[in-house]
Amino acid sequence: MASLKVTSDISTKTIGVKSPEIHYTERSAVRVVVKGSDNQVIIIKATKGSYYKLPGGGVEPGEDHRLAAKREVEEETGCKVQVLGDCIATTEEFRNDLHQVSYCYRAELLDKDGKPELTEDEVADGLSHEWASVKDALRQMSAVEPTSELGRFIKEIDIFLLTEASRLG
Repeated sequence: MASLKVTSDISTKTIGVKSPEIHYTERSAVRVVVKGSDNQVIIIKATKGSYYKLPGGGVEPGEDHRLAAKREVEEETGCKVQVLGDCIATTEEFRNDLHQVSYCYRAELLDKDGKPELTEDEVADGLSHEWASVKDALRQMSAVEPTSELGRFIKEIDIFLLTEASRLG
């Protein structure tokens, strides 16, 4: 069983509407706000779909959320990080037949010299990462108009999570 500590005082946002007629596929995911020594954060640009996102992705069955967070950051950016503390915010998403809960963690950069190991789908989506101040990251995320439903959901999710992380310092 994956270990997870979620305190009752974290912020949660629900996106989409649960329908009693739909049998949902359940999925857990992590999102990570990675800060470098200059207080900039990593954001990932998806050219296909026209959106920005935080590093993160699905939690494998039985996988610890913090290990999933480290793995996802390294796969998508090549960066090694240390996850700091417990989950700081969550989102609950209802999209088509998917019910996904995303858990947000903060992390600090340890090494940025690695190379991303993107999946074929991530390469096809044109994923690339960049560093930005939190203010600029939020501005970039807010300014884009995603061309896919997935991108619109990610935009709403990750703006909420980055805002919550910045509020906590």
